[in-house]
Parts: sequence; structure tokens; C-alpha cells
Amino acid sequence: MSSTPDRTYWFRAKRFGWGWGAPSSWQGWVALIVYVALVVGGIPVVQATRGDLAYAGYVAICTATLVVLCWLRGEPAGRIWNRDDE
Repeated sequence: MSSTPDRTYWFRAKRFGWGWGAPSSWQGWVALIVYVALVVGGIPVVQATRGDLAYAGYVAICTATLVVLCWLRGEPAGRIWNRDDE
């Protein structure tokens, strides 16, 4: 039995620059779809009932959650200028 589990990244690091690109696993796609559904679904629920400022805060919280998820489950992000050098 191996002591290090086989880790599958949900999001790949961007090819150029810093951050993450498109999802690379089904879990990443589910996370992205849930994020989009929450942001779009918040328009009639949050924005229509609470206003624009509340909706902006709601989107900021959803986005921060997605970034944390990318940080935890994504490939280590760093300044990568060209993946061909690997």
C-alpha cells in the first residue's frame, strides 16, 4: 500500500502567467458549473430582493470560494511562461 495517494488535479495551471485554466477533471467541471449556477441563480434571488451591493458581495464570496478550491485542488500555480521547457 502506497503512503502517498495518487492526486488528480481538478484544475491545471495556466500555460502562461499565473492562475488556473479550464478544469482538467470531472470534479473541476462540477465545481465550475456549480459556481456559474450560483452566480446566475443569485440574480433573481439576491440581486432582485437585496440590491446590487448585496449581489456584488454574494458574487465576491462565490468567487473567493472558487479561488480557494482552485488553490487547494488545482495544480500549483506560479509564474509559468512556457510549458514547453518542462
